[in-house]
Amino acid sequence: MNDAFSRGEFLAASAAVGAAGSAGRAAGPAGSGAVLKMRWYGGGVYELATPDDKTIVLVDAWIWNNTGFKAFGIEKPAELASAAAYAAHVKGRSPNAVIVALTHDHGDHMGDYFELLPALVAAGVDVKTVGQSDLMRVALVPKFKAANLDNTQLVLNGGAGINMGGTASYKGVKIQLVPAVHSTASGYPAAGFIIDIGGARIYASGDTDVFGDMALIGSRYKPDLAIVSSGNGAFTMCPDDAALTCKLVGVSHAVPVHYAHNPLVLGPQCGDLFAAAVARVSPSTRVTLLKPGATTTLQIATNPARA
Repeated sequence: MNDAFSRGEFLAASAAVGAAGSAGRAAGPAGSGAVLKMRWYGGGVYELATPDDKTIVLVDAWIWNNTGFKAFGIEKPAELASAAAYAAHVKGRSPNAVIVALTHDHGDHMGDYFELLPALVAAGVDVKTVGQSDLMRVALVPKFKAANLDNTQLVLNGGAGINMGGTASYKGVKIQLVPAVHSTASGYPAAGFIIDIGGARIYASGDTDVFGDMALIGSRYKPDLAIVSSGNGAFTMCPDDAALTCKLVGVSHAVPVHYAHNPLVLGPQCGDLFAAAVARVSPSTRVTLLKPGATTTLQIATNPARA
């Protein structure tokens, strides 16, 4: 007798767990919600901000070298064209805090990281960064030093970062580290984040395949919005599996990212494929599709089960 689950049986069982853990995750009463701004920089890189720009979280740091605009036929805005231009743009918004959350060390996620941080510091921006603890306090330390940056001051938790299940907080933002199924250049774990900002809770998947413990992420953290890698190809899950992620995590709102930025991933059509898959697999999840460079205001229904 073979007791092993097939992939389909395993995911079906996990989906059942996710559905059970998602009870009561529909939109709350009228007026229950949060408003955030989101700007996609292409690939898996994006910014979340409160409507007044006082709090900004940048997930990964590949901006002026990002190739995610070309497939959409969109010209990259001038403020995204260089480290100096971007730092001036951020400074002009007068944020109280900018947090750069680094999922992992592949070039399409941290390619501009060690230009970005010095530029923001030089501009007088209150910037902090966070990521998996060994990545922050071991692998990247020589690069912090080469950039004349003090990792003990820039990296949250006194330079320690966060490990799986760990937490870092700064000026009203709370960030927790969760697993992702993906590789890294340094060999330290890739990760996703649970981000509390502006009254909303976001699951930022990072680069990953779908995996059964996404149901546990959903039942444990009860996020409102999922921002999920969807581009298929050689690197991450496809739109169908990204839609299954939304079901497992139990979110009421989702945004697909990590597509159209290189020839090995799906192009701009990935967004529509994701929306169609979500309609089939997780019909209670609302989908917002973004264009690189555009800032979109998200009306997010907050999860009443967290109250």
